[in-house]
Amino acid sequence: MADGRKFWKTKQLEEMSPQEWESLCDGCGRCCLHKLRDDDTQALSFTNVACRLLDPDTCRCSKYERRRRFVPDCVSLTPATVREIDWLPPSCAYRRLAEGKDLAWWHPLVSGDPETVHRAGISVLGRFVSERWAGPLEHHIVDWPGRAPRGRRIPKETGEC
Repeated sequence: MADGRKFWKTKQLEEMSPQEWESLCDGCGRCCLHKLRDDDTQALSFTNVACRLLDPDTCRCSKYERRRRFVPDCVSLTPATVREIDWLPPSCAYRRLAEGKDLAWWHPLVSGDPETVHRAGISVLGRFVSERWAGPLEHHIVDWPGRAPRGRRIPKETGEC
């Protein structure tokens, strides 16, 4: 941001440019984990199984622009869908802003470093299995994707965890 303005503090989600909207994604990969919903109770369960398109090194979609060609039911986030769906992780910038919260300290727009989300322990880096190898999703139910992550503070003097 050349002018130093923090657009996420001055604009509503609906007012953001496509570039601003896309920059809200912190690259944690939590939304790319499969979820299960009980048909009877509608209870939501999270898994540690990721979409086959999730890159294990970056925690970003390997075919983002063409993802719907490969995964037709991939959800495209919009201001309306962000406010409707109940499975976005509590750390998600889209969800946080929709709820009137600020971005977290480890978010790349705040920290200035896209790796902070990984170093802080927020992302799924090293914590998931690809759907290609997982087997039944019921065997992979975990609760951490739906919990607010604590996030490890990175010492300022060294920049290391």
